[in-house]
Amino acid sequence: MSGLAFQATGAALAAGELHLDTLVADRFASRLFDKDATLWGPDAESESAIRLGWVEAPAVSAPLVTEIAALRAEFAAEGVTHIVLCGMGGSSLAPEVITATAGVELTVLDSTDPEQVRAAVTDRLARTAVVVSSKSGSTLETDSQRRIFEQEFTAAGIDAKARIVVVTDPGSPLDAAARAAGYRKVFNADPHVGGRYSALTAFGLVPSGLAGADIQALLDEAEEAAEFLREDAADNIGLALGAALGGTAPLRNKIVIVDDGSGIVGFADWAEQLIAESTGKLGTGVLPVVAGPAAPETTSGAADVLVVRLVAADAEIEPAANEVVVSGGLGGQMLLWEVATAVAGRLLGINPFDQPDVEAAKAAARGLLDETPAPTAAAFTDGSIEVRGGDWLGDAATVTEALRALLAHLGTDGYLSVQAYLDRLTHAPLAGVRDDLAATTGRPVTFGWGPRFLHSTGQFHKGGPAIGVFLQVTGTPTEDLAIPDRPFTFGELIAAQAAGDAQVLAGHGRPVLRLHLADTAAGVAQLSAAVAALGVRPNA
Repeated sequence: MSGLAFQATGAALAAGELHLDTLVADRFASRLFDKDATLWGPDAESESAIRLGWVEAPAVSAPLVTEIAALRAEFAAEGVTHIVLCGMGGSSLAPEVITATAGVELTVLDSTDPEQVRAAVTDRLARTAVVVSSKSGSTLETDSQRRIFEQEFTAAGIDAKARIVVVTDPGSPLDAAARAAGYRKVFNADPHVGGRYSALTAFGLVPSGLAGADIQALLDEAEEAAEFLREDAADNIGLALGAALGGTAPLRNKIVIVDDGSGIVGFADWAEQLIAESTGKLGTGVLPVVAGPAAPETTSGAADVLVVRLVAADAEIEPAANEVVVSGGLGGQMLLWEVATAVAGRLLGINPFDQPDVEAAKAAARGLLDETPAPTAAAFTDGSIEVRGGDWLGDAATVTEALRALLAHLGTDGYLSVQAYLDRLTHAPLAGVRDDLAATTGRPVTFGWGPRFLHSTGQFHKGGPAIGVFLQVTGTPTEDLAIPDRPFTFGELIAAQAAGDAQVLAGHGRPVLRLHLADTAAGVAQLSAAVAALGVRPNA
């Protein structure tokens, strides 16, 4: 079956037994591939009607392969061998997985951290071409990244127009502006595909193909998988995985996704955005938790946790209790998880194609940039870390005490979200606190780099069930970086994005502990030590 395989036990198996017959009788799979917008109810119909192009993406995208290969050859003849992608959310996560799995280099710039941006624009500029990916072009992060690259190309005596490639929807503001500016190439994507479902469209394929990935093989694999995923049959893996994600009873709404030797690099991060942004709304949804094979969540036995293991096609791994095991190639898996997410949306009774709460944090950030209010005073400072939070901080006077105060609000069905608005390349080791916090709390913990996660789990944080507590980490850049023709810097932008998201979360009644690292390197070490000092679960 196109290399795809699926096994389930416990609650996941029972979910299939509960829902598969109905899904087959309702002809969900064939109607999905026929782009039937009525599958998710009347409230979702208008949005669904313009968001189902992804079911035919493997075939529709085929002509892009030759175009992308030709442009790659042109660049190579000009000595341009380094590709940078400026994009957020679905525009960056899919190409990152495709190229990493293919073993080819792609620099993904999905941050507004001034140090990460500076590192990208100073790396092999003479041999660099930039892909600017945005459905509308109004994405603030991507627009700012485009501006700095255009400035740096020009300053280096390089024709910026010849080095910038754009991927956008036809007729978008970016489409018009890019053509007017005379950029090297404009690729139009199918406007009837939402960003998180766009892996097999121009958004996933253009940067990946220019970087050297075999995108024809990816599409062939997905097209083969489509033949099986569209069948109204009880052995349809898309229906079974969808039932496991959204149909357990009672709902296991923490989906711990573990890469256990699948050979697909970073797939869980891509799936995280797809699932969280699609399902986390109307007070329900399922929260994907990206974790390692030995993460505490995998053996917690919690009643609200379902573990999904991604394994190699030839692996002989039997799923443990309440586990799902999935294998298959990247193209087939991408289409499989898109289908499964659409199934989960139906079972949860939500529209899997909108994201009603994503805009709230963006609006708050823009408001803070316009008003530039004075920073909120810290409750206290401990070493290199300024601590801010609500009244629930009580008399906490150290970072460890503040963490304990936050975790005291973590319920038995809750989760902790760690959000680091830092250079994710330089400070990658900070992600190690995720496992420590999961062991300490006994609860699922997500770790996201800001502002990247705002286009992913950010929707679930506000629109999903109100059971999360939030740890936000920000830093002081060593040197800020101006954004051309904008009245704010990258440092000011990322600070506003962090403050705006915290404001919206607090407005939803979510506890948010904000830790600002006055000296980022020293603060990261201090925070790691403070987490280690927590020791035992506060509520034990």
